[in-house]
Amino acid sequence: MKIQSIETFLYNQVGFVRVVADTGAEGWGQLAMPCSDITATVLHHQVAPVALGADADDLESLGDLVVEALYKFPGTYTCRALAGLDTALWDLKGKQAGRSVADLLGRRRDRVSVYASSMRRDITPQDEADRMARFCQRHGFGAVKVKIGKRTGHDQDEWPGRTQQVVSAVRHTLGDSMGILADANSCYTPAKAIEVGRMLEDFHVAHFEEPCPYWEIEQTAQVAAALDIPVAGGEQDFDLCQWRRIFALRAVDIAQPDLLYVGGLTRARRVAQMAQAAGLPCVPHSASRTLLQVFTLHLLAAIPNAVHMEYSIEDAPQQEGLFSPALEVRDGSVAVPSGPGWGVTLNPNVLAASQHQISRRD
Repeated sequence: MKIQSIETFLYNQVGFVRVVADTGAEGWGQLAMPCSDITATVLHHQVAPVALGADADDLESLGDLVVEALYKFPGTYTCRALAGLDTALWDLKGKQAGRSVADLLGRRRDRVSVYASSMRRDITPQDEADRMARFCQRHGFGAVKVKIGKRTGHDQDEWPGRTQQVVSAVRHTLGDSMGILADANSCYTPAKAIEVGRMLEDFHVAHFEEPCPYWEIEQTAQVAAALDIPVAGGEQDFDLCQWRRIFALRAVDIAQPDLLYVGGLTRARRVAQMAQAAGLPCVPHSASRTLLQVFTLHLLAAIPNAVHMEYSIEDAPQQEGLFSPALEVRDGSVAVPSGPGWGVTLNPNVLAASQHQISRRD
């Protein structure tokens, strides 16, 4: 079965991908966000010429083929585009077999625990704590994540004192039994990160995410070695060789690949397997309520070192109604779709309103 055509459907900031085989079988995937328009251009102009005519069943080889063919473009956009192709082919594979992707991978669980993830730094500490309490009461979340420091902040706080204030407010409001995670988004130098990490340990925070500039893996390794709190990271990392270095250095205690940044389910599963071999858990980055969460659910349903999944609590009207059935958080967990492929159907009205482009095999 050969890949006959690759299509993109751009809707707001979301880019869907349809792959059709020469048998007429089709599958749906998604490009990484944001800037899906740029990624779609890369898919059609650089990835499609390599992928068209390739074996639709051999996902492991196809991803390597694309990365090697584009060796002069070893950047994030190659992997973001590859992710759209790879996820569409997994959907096709599942539909052909009449099985869910999770079942193809070896399903271990039917529901996945999720944590409530904040994306905001412009909110006062008590307001953040109060809204987290409302979400936890409504949906049963057992853990929450807050933003600390300033994004790539060179040791600066979003405003003076906010980091400790928000952690303190959330702990006081939600109580000692609530899991709290803290995300620094590459804010700190090692010395400052260790100082902040000690404070987080005092509040029994469960993980300290991306404390140092993510590309400085030696700095993150220094922090991980100095602290008792688990250090998490890797959401930005798309190069599998870099992932091997991360594990070799013990730079993180928790691996956080983003399935669409790293190049799709096939490559994300490789990272999860590397983490398992290193004795580490895998908690993927999945900060948008798009197909990314569906893909991540299927991965976490199957891997042995899964913990929980990120679930954004931010309003995102442009991400509502993209597919059905919608994901629903109940008692702090989400059901893994059980239908063939990804087990969801894209909204035909969304597709009809999308900007469409197609690359075909000659």
